[in-house]
Amino acid sequence: MDASLAQRWQSAVEQLPLVAILRGIAPDAAEAVGDALVQAGWLLLEVPLNSPQPLRSIETLARRFPQALVGAGTVRTVEEVRQVHAAGGRLVVSPHFDARVVECSRELGMVSLPGVMTPSEAFAALAAGATALKLFPAEMIPPAAVKAMRAVLPADVLLMPVGGIAPSTMAAYRAAGASGFGIGSALYKPGMGAQDVAASAQAFADAWTGTMRA
Repeated sequence: MDASLAQRWQSAVEQLPLVAILRGIAPDAAEAVGDALVQAGWLLLEVPLNSPQPLRSIETLARRFPQALVGAGTVRTVEEVRQVHAAGGRLVVSPHFDARVVECSRELGMVSLPGVMTPSEAFAALAAGATALKLFPAEMIPPAAVKAMRAVLPADVLLMPVGGIAPSTMAAYRAAGASGFGIGSALYKPGMGAQDVAASAQAFADAWTGTMRA
């Protein structure tokens, strides 16, 4: 990862370590939704590859928001990593851990967030070069499990639960050692207007800020 991208990642995580998972977004909605998110302080924008024309949306978001870190979710193959990179995406999020996907992301200088559930997967992902770890699905990884994983992983590793996270559940995960979160359908669903996205984005941002004060 070059210094510029590393700085963007660090700045985004320090400002608001929440990844907006825009599953199902269409390219013609990307700018308005992106505006709402960025104005609320979100700088980590993910378009899952099972969305309509995801590479177009990634290209649009990356061009419009150079201060943000834009990329793809549901990335499962090396070829998909390369497609995302070509579209201007620099963030690769996967539902699983595949060493080839992580290594290709690293070689292309991208941020890599593979999905893991166990300490074995977590250590393997870190050895392959993962930037941070997506704990997925969080419905199967309660705060107690996050605390147990935090106890054995290096202290500087970022752990980001994804799946079923709501503003009301963030504090318990944060207290257990979560470093941030990925937020999907509770933040954005296809057809939502920018105003509704803005309200949801602010609610999550406020909840995160509350966990930092607690």
